Amino acid sequence: MMNDDLTLFPIEKKERADALRNRQLLLETAANLFRQQGAAQVTMSAIAEAAGVGKGTLYRHFSDKGALILALLDADMQALQTRVLATLASPQPVEDKLRWFLQEAAHYVIAHLELLLESVDTRPEVIRLHPAHDWWRMTLYGLLRQIPTCAEPDIAADVLYLMLDAQTIRYQRFARDYSPERIVYGLHYTLARLIK
Repeated sequence: MMNDDLTLFPIEKKERADALRNRQLLLETAANLFRQQGAAQVTMSAIAEAAGVGKGTLYRHFSDKGALILALLDADMQALQTRVLATLASPQPVEDKLRWFLQEAAHYVIAHLELLLESVDTRPEVIRLHPAHDWWRMTLYGLLRQIPTCAEPDIAADVLYLMLDAQTIRYQRFARDYSPERIVYGLHYTLARLIK
């Protein structure tokens, strides 16, 4: 019996290593295809084919394209969260933390705009940002609550949160032709008026 256990253990480790390699291969393949063709144009079948794996393997790792996109966004989102936590713990004034956070969040959305737009649920009954950054509103609200001149931190957080929406930033970038700097300026300008 012990020999059977010892035999099975290395096999399980090998399967896990293969699964990790397949997952990484699928992520790299998807990222390359998204860059070449645009995320909206790439199907799950195309990703499996380009990676040289079966669709079953792909769907074991990612239930749909949205889940795959979330996985692609995850590393940069974790890096942003780490920077935010460090900044929130710093002794700088809360208004400076808010301005910094708005700038960082806006740049994240701009850098990942296509993937965010492809993964956002656009049904009218679902009004929220991408699930990967729902914590942004909580961060905004927590900081705004610390500013005595902000009479309505809930409403102020909602306004700033919606200004960071991928749809909003797409409109500003492509319909209004705003530069990233102007988008950040607009966030800072709005913040200044909300905390007066």
